[in-house]
Amino acid sequence: MTTLDVARTELALAVLYLNKAEARDKICRAIQYGSKFVSNGEPGTAQNVDKSTSLARKVFRLFKFVNDLHALISPTAPGTPLPIVLLGKSKNALLSTFLFLDQIVWLHRSGIYKNKERAEIIGRVSLFCWMGSSICTTLVELGELGRLSKSMKKLDKELKGSDKYKNEQYLAKLKTSNQRSLALIKAAMDVVVAVGLLQLAPKKVTPRVTGAFGFTSSLISCYQSILQRLQHQTDIIVDISAPGTNAFTKD
Repeated sequence: MTTLDVARTELALAVLYLNKAEARDKICRAIQYGSKFVSNGEPGTAQNVDKSTSLARKVFRLFKFVNDLHALISPTAPGTPLPIVLLGKSKNALLSTFLFLDQIVWLHRSGIYKNKERAEIIGRVSLFCWMGSSICTTLVELGELGRLSKSMKKLDKELKGSDKYKNEQYLAKLKTSNQRSLALIKAAMDVVVAVGLLQLAPKKVTPRVTGAFGFTSSLISCYQSILQRLQHQTDIIVDISAPGTNAFTKD
């Protein structure tokens, strides 16, 4: 086993442990941006909820940067075009950097790190990293959807004369296409949210617009998380019900 394999295995174990807080973070994100939409940047209860929830979320994301660090050093799927591979790895690097720098922001807001000016600069840099990762995700999903579209058209021609919606391979590709379309929408919304948080276009992307896009993006994240959990449970049931499988014994 190489050094890289050992590092990948250790990071994978850390990912499994840290993912338990993922669902709570997504719910808090929906609350945060919902409050931002209500407050529209004006002082009051909604803005206080926005700020307090934002700080609470940072606790859930402690050491979460190892998730994308693990993805960064992991091999990609065979046959993936080089541009998509590079965009995917760039996304992992940028997101990992964002999550790492965000911990310094949390240290400042908690009163541990005292340098306010430097913390604000680090906070803006981290948001630019997040925006960059969202842009990379958008481009990756566009590229993958293009590949899927070509593959589905080719399969459609091969199935000419038969009902394509009864073909398992076609249905699997259609399901993947729908999932990637949803991921594309979420990534594009996250770009708008980042623009709003960085105040790059304050007249167009107001706090209310940022809140609306962030809240919708959060709901999509929660939906994707539920789908993944259901798929995982389905896979377990299939494994248990397979012939010769005993759920109560181990090989």
